[in-house]
Amino acid sequence: MAFRQRRQALRSILNGAGCIRPGSVYDATSIRIAEDLGFEVGMFGGSVASLAVLGDPDIALITLTELCEQMRRMSRAAALPVLVDADHGYGNALNVRRTVQELDAAGAAGLTIEDTLLPQAFGQAKTQLISLDEGVGKMKAALDGRGDPSLVIIGRTGAVSITGLDDAIARAKAYEAIGVDALFFTGIRDRSELEAISAATKLPIVLGGAPEEMTGLDYLASLRVRIALQGHAPFAAATQAVYETLKALRDGASPKTLKGLPSAELTARAMREAGTKARTTEFLGLKK
Repeated sequence: MAFRQRRQALRSILNGAGCIRPGSVYDATSIRIAEDLGFEVGMFGGSVASLAVLGDPDIALITLTELCEQMRRMSRAAALPVLVDADHGYGNALNVRRTVQELDAAGAAGLTIEDTLLPQAFGQAKTQLISLDEGVGKMKAALDGRGDPSLVIIGRTGAVSITGLDDAIARAKAYEAIGVDALFFTGIRDRSELEAISAATKLPIVLGGAPEEMTGLDYLASLRVRIALQGHAPFAAATQAVYETLKALRDGASPKTLKGLPSAELTARAMREAGTKARTTEFLGLKK
């Protein structure tokens, strides 16, 4: 699937009537598995990007180049549309513009730009936001940076839990007026906050985490939530599996006795082995 088709698929979800949960992806294997399982969209979060590439926590240490190279690897491996958490855009508004250009070229279906002050300011333990004016400037730069108009640009704010609901709504409405394609909210604590945001805005909503009372897809869809994130459990599960396997081997277990290993069929499917074998036969002149 060409990049534009992936982006149009993401737009169809945002402009539709239902709400979906994306699959958390972070490398070539995870995106193929998510695609094979029928996920409509993959979510490439900033936290798992940092963990997968650097093994470091989500404190804005990963670079734009590293993020885009990982996205490029996933784009080559599978056709699943991917929404990328581009954090703060890796700098000021001009850096945001370049971030969009690079992720556009890397095959992202869409990306989010947030108004969190990153990296963490000296002497400030609490999360801070940039000003509304600077946030608007970043959204303008993001829209100006896309070469393919079908690339989805989503304005993100965590203001609800930092500066309050009124500020979150003011920021969302300002980003909406600039022309972003959707709004991404984190830190929403209850139904009343989500309902107030939905009533005050018009664009599709992406929800980053929510209390248990707000997990029903029909309820979320009724408030224009089109994508509801569900964390990054796949990476956490993979980490636990690697630990348990290495520990068992270190403790003297035989590889043949290890539990939880994928079947040969699953491994072959994730590697797209059948296609590789067919190309090997055709291009290298090997007999079947």
